[in-house]
Amino acid sequence: MAEYILFMHNDVVAGDRHAWESYLSTLRRGGVFEGGSGIGAGVCVRKAGAPPPITGHLAGYIRVKAATIDHAKSLLAGNPHFEAGGTVEIRELPRT
Repeated sequence: MAEYILFMHNDVVAGDRHAWESYLSTLRRGGVFEGGSGIGAGVCVRKAGAPPPITGHLAGYIRVKAATIDHAKSLLAGNPHFEAGGTVEIRELPRT
């Protein structure tokens, strides 16, 4: 199985703690949950020159195991952010 990261954009407020607990429990029971967190403040740095501004549209992420990107998309069922109409960006984490 491949690993995917689901980035929740900050385009909705989906703060119902119980909905998140239920959703994450479902992912854990399915054996696909690999971790996740909200994303707080930070900075961009670079060795030389001015760094770009921090990416401001990300609110959190979840790492999952899935057979395909379509399988990863199916794991959004019940995701409080997605269900509230928010944007979720799915990216594969290639093994190198």
